[in-house]
Amino acid sequence: MAYESYGRDYEEGYDVDGAEQQEASYDPNFVPDAVRTFVVFMYRHIREKNVYEIHQMYEGSFQKLSERMFKESPWPSVEAIAPFVDNDHVFCLLYREMWFRHLYARLQPTLKQRFESWDNYCSLFQVVLHGTVNMQLPNQWLWDMIDEFIYQFQSFCQYRAKLRTKTEQEIALLRQYDEVWNVYGVLNYLQALVEKSMIIQILESEKDGNLTFTATDGYDYNGGSNVLKVLGYFSIVGLLRVHCLLGDYYSGLKCLAPVDVNQPGVYNSVIGCHITTIYYYGFANLMLRRYVEAIKTFNQVLLYIVKTKQFHQKSPQFDQILKKNEQMYALLAICLSLCPQVNLVEENVNNQLREKYGEKMLRMQRSDETLYDELFSYACPKFITPSAPNYDEPPVNYNQDAYRLQLKLFLSEVRQQQLLSGLRSYLKLYTSITIEKLASFMDVDESTLRATLMTYKHKTHAINHDGKIISNADVDFYIDEDVVHIVESKSTKRYADHFMRHIIKFEEIIGDLERVKLEA
Repeated sequence: MAYESYGRDYEEGYDVDGAEQQEASYDPNFVPDAVRTFVVFMYRHIREKNVYEIHQMYEGSFQKLSERMFKESPWPSVEAIAPFVDNDHVFCLLYREMWFRHLYARLQPTLKQRFESWDNYCSLFQVVLHGTVNMQLPNQWLWDMIDEFIYQFQSFCQYRAKLRTKTEQEIALLRQYDEVWNVYGVLNYLQALVEKSMIIQILESEKDGNLTFTATDGYDYNGGSNVLKVLGYFSIVGLLRVHCLLGDYYSGLKCLAPVDVNQPGVYNSVIGCHITTIYYYGFANLMLRRYVEAIKTFNQVLLYIVKTKQFHQKSPQFDQILKKNEQMYALLAICLSLCPQVNLVEENVNNQLREKYGEKMLRMQRSDETLYDELFSYACPKFITPSAPNYDEPPVNYNQDAYRLQLKLFLSEVRQQQLLSGLRSYLKLYTSITIEKLASFMDVDESTLRATLMTYKHKTHAINHDGKIISNADVDFYIDEDVVHIVESKSTKRYADHFMRHIIKFEEIIGDLERVKLEA
């Protein structure tokens, strides 16, 4: 499984190339025995609601067969495997969902296949929303559905924006089917899943002590189905992601509000969902100048990855996890350069950060704008322009326009912050200083200094999700009768962490000594 949020880097070229790539020695109607066995047993396990076996086949068998038999070709068509599963409509939709995901990961989809994948998702979500779904599916698969749905939407927007490479036939099809992968359709399906599942009400009830949904990771152990509820839950994260791709960070965080990222939740049960949630949550807070919140959440997930990385080494998502890990270190470096609150970062994470970006952070704090540009460009999401182009105008590529706009806004904020760095360095030297003296140090008149002080106040404060004003500053002040009084936050030394690390290390040494067999 490949996740956009972990960065798919293949370039999509002409649809003709994609079609030629797939047609080479590929027979969509040929079903190898291994595939026949796979679909028969997968169908049986789904009917029996055997979540464990479904998960093993989905995460294990599907990946192994893809690697061994379909490394450079699609799986057999759904029409070819349908007779082996009683032509079951829902199973065929699920199979096609996996079929298209494999196609996007391994090959270049044609324009027709992009349209067909959209139709399949519409049919699948219509069944979930308006039909009777009596099955249990692994959380990993349900998350992958939402994740891939958004990835393919993003991929289509990027594909459509490269008009210069399009043939007249492709432009005619794009013009004709303008509702396919439409941003309103994508948002409406995600919102419909949230509302139909009543997941917000379920999460609200957990605040009153009813922890059934989180305690069971969303599964239904009373013979019911988990599909709608868990899809609704993951759609909350999906809405955050889509809004961030559009540059609407406030709406994204508002959509995520029912999920408390500071508490364990179902999003923790799938590593891809966990990392995606924190990545977009942290990035949105960064862009809204809520640097302290961004630092805390990046620190939280990076520490989790440090502790659990070895358990995911055999996971299909391991490479993507590592890439997203590197991107979040870059975002953390940006946050700490703009808001030096190192006391919020755990020692293990801080050591890794200094090793990766220590020198660059020093240069960024000395106003090196090129490094802010470099790290932002590396770590930001792949922004999209959701609206269709004017096909009557000369074809141009505009796939980078959304990224350039967000970069421009970010660097504008960086420049404003850098103007205040000199003021902050003076404030750190004093507990109190007259405005006249501070103005002379900064070589400005008093009225300009007062304006700069108010700007500092504005830039170091933000409004959180509750509408309260919060401070991002490690150095704050107030003015009383032309005297600036400085209040500097002091980091709390974590003695407990220090002793715990040494106790664990001591126990490891004792264990090693006990295993040593001394020669007589």
